Amino acid sequence: MSSTPPRFNHVALTVPAEALDEPGRAALLAFYGEVFGWTEMPTMTKDRELLVLRTWSHEEFVYLHAAGTPMRCGPTEHVGMSVATEAELDALYERATKCAERDREVELTPRTTEDFTVVKLHAFYVRYRLPVSFEVQCFAWAPGFGPHFMPG
Repeated sequence: MSSTPPRFNHVALTVPAEALDEPGRAALLAFYGEVFGWTEMPTMTKDRELLVLRTWSHEEFVYLHAAGTPMRCGPTEHVGMSVATEAELDALYERATKCAERDREVELTPRTTEDFTVVKLHAFYVRYRLPVSFEVQCFAWAPGFGPHFMPG
């Protein structure tokens, strides 16, 4: 067994071809760029076929591919990501809120906090023109606990 465990590096979604035409790509890049800082991998782009959004490195990305029968998701299906601090969560939420004020297509839930005693989970969901929403979380651990703490 490797000393480095496998990690998630991308999510692939199918969308209608018109979502990947020039105006569709521009809208996706503007929103996800403004809110999360994602950028286009231009060497991968194919009009009405493919858009790859580079998230935080060349090995972390959202792969959008056109399909005759695109992916459809219910309201609870999502991709989760986390940030290190509440300040970072608040900054992302503020940017998403500004986008939602300008564009009715932005779906944004109110920011919430769930208290699980050993951790408080701060989060919100946002979706724009893709079949899934993105949940952004921040974990606030109680003293003595953390992401790698396993009781017993």
